[in-house]
Amino acid sequence: MASILDFHALNKKKVVFIMGANGTGKTRLSVDLATHFLAEIINSDKIQVYKGLDIVTNKISDLDRRGVAHHLLGELDPEADFTARDFCLHALNSIDFIVRREKVPIVVGGSNTYLEALVEDRFFQFKDKYDCCFLWVDVMLPILNLFVSKRVDEMVHAGLVEEVRGMFGPGAEYTWGIRRAIGVPELDSYFRADSMVDVD
Repeated sequence: MASILDFHALNKKKVVFIMGANGTGKTRLSVDLATHFLAEIINSDKIQVYKGLDIVTNKISDLDRRGVAHHLLGELDPEADFTARDFCLHALNSIDFIVRREKVPIVVGGSNTYLEALVEDRFFQFKDKYDCCFLWVDVMLPILNLFVSKRVDEMVHAGLVEEVRGMFGPGAEYTWGIRRAIGVPELDSYFRADSMVDVD
């Protein structure tokens, strides 16, 4: 029995997970790995799954993808309520698609609740089918703070405020969909005040 189990374990398909705080370089690492190995990338960031707000959500550009296929990135309706269960079902479909093509799935993103549901929930039987390699990207806090501050400045210069303004509406709901993105609820009061300024 032990030898059969060992054989089964050796024949499980491999899935790589890249985790870490915002701004630690997870996306860049995923593309570097995918260009060195036969791999495709599955986004696990719960905001980047939505279409739109590419600046605010810091989606990787087509150029920076370097020809690597990305799944669950900018695919959903911005108003959709995408749950952890929804992610698991979509991610499993993508993983199965990738491994059937003899490639390695690399799951990357910052939504750890999604990853925990995928790997640990017995309903999905993930551990029965796949072996996991978890990579945690860590950066010293002072360096990370400098990088994140610089990135926010770059996002503002790239048009972050006007991008969010395009989705602004009185009474907008910020508890689901893409409007949960960091920066969108915070700009609501700014747009409300701005609309009341007398420009004459």
